[in-house]
Amino acid sequence: MMEPDRIAARLEALDGWRLSPDGRAILRRFEFKGFAKAVEMANLAAWLGNRRNHHPDVSFGWGYCEVAFTTHDAGGLTDADFACAARLNELVA
Repeated sequence: MMEPDRIAARLEALDGWRLSPDGRAILRRFEFKGFAKAVEMANLAAWLGNRRNHHPDVSFGWGYCEVAFTTHDAGGLTDADFACAARLNELVA
């Protein structure tokens, strides 16, 4: 698990991501007009998780999709979480 100052530095470089209240995950909420784009975003996050073998928690509904990365085995954040978040940012840019 990463040290808090390293988490803060890595998070600063990730546009749109924030630390979860418990400090064990990074989250980003994507907002859309309608339901279909939210579903597409959820599918993109799932696809990325499968490609990287690092699966996010995803919740979505009309107009939003929230993605959370954490490393369950480590009990918190690792480099893999930040790498996946950065790649997801690239894919939606």
